[in-house]
Amino acid sequence: MFTSLFKKQPLVDENTQEWLFDTFSWAIEHFNVQVFLKETQLILPTNEFYSGRVASVNEMANNIFNHTLAYSSMQNWPIRLVNPHEAITTEMPVLTVRNAIRGENALVEVLNDRYKTIDFTFNPSQINQPQDLIASYAQQLATILVMQQKILPPGGKEFLPQAIDVLACVMGFGVIFSNTAYQFKGGCGSCYNPRANRQAALSENDNVYALALFCVLKSKKLKDVKQHLKGHLRKAFGQAYSELSSLSQTSESPLFLTIKK
Repeated sequence: MFTSLFKKQPLVDENTQEWLFDTFSWAIEHFNVQVFLKETQLILPTNEFYSGRVASVNEMANNIFNHTLAYSSMQNWPIRLVNPHEAITTEMPVLTVRNAIRGENALVEVLNDRYKTIDFTFNPSQINQPQDLIASYAQQLATILVMQQKILPPGGKEFLPQAIDVLACVMGFGVIFSNTAYQFKGGCGSCYNPRANRQAALSENDNVYALALFCVLKSKKLKDVKQHLKGHLRKAFGQAYSELSSLSQTSESPLFLTIKK
């Protein structure tokens, strides 16, 4: 009785774990497994990853966008960033994809004449919260990939928002997504700007677990990741990392077997 009383509970329940495993497999399989294995990095919110000097809001938005696009391995896509006042809501252009959907060998072109590019814009309120801006860009890029492939994730259409966040984690943005999953509102209304926060589909624990799964699959060291997480997330991340490290040694999950090949 006392053993079970003090036994540490898993960070996520069994059903959530199974869905995350299946959705990781879905994301890796359908959005270029070779890019995941050979090119994908763990993107950190540091000057090393987001370098460059900027002198205006537009320059900062463009700098962050260009880095995020490259880290997403979508640099060959016909995507451009426009100012918020220039943004026009349009339908998704019809695209043709050759060679690969992501990576240096990807050839992506717009087929219809009405649109030449996929236009992105940014939320000016997020300029002072760069991690939210990065996460919003990555979320939009992951959404475009899913729309292009037209392959539903495990659980079907109902789970698309959550699967898009998982795909963004598979693309390397798990630290930033974990840090922006929840925003503390503080004790002063004037200190909290809900317009600056990204819309998270996964809970904090689910994000942290997805990040830990990415790190185990990509052989990232625990200590190199924890320091970049918000303080209250580090214990949960350490627990998830330990659980998944042990599981990866014995699991027959296709996800772990694919990475071991």
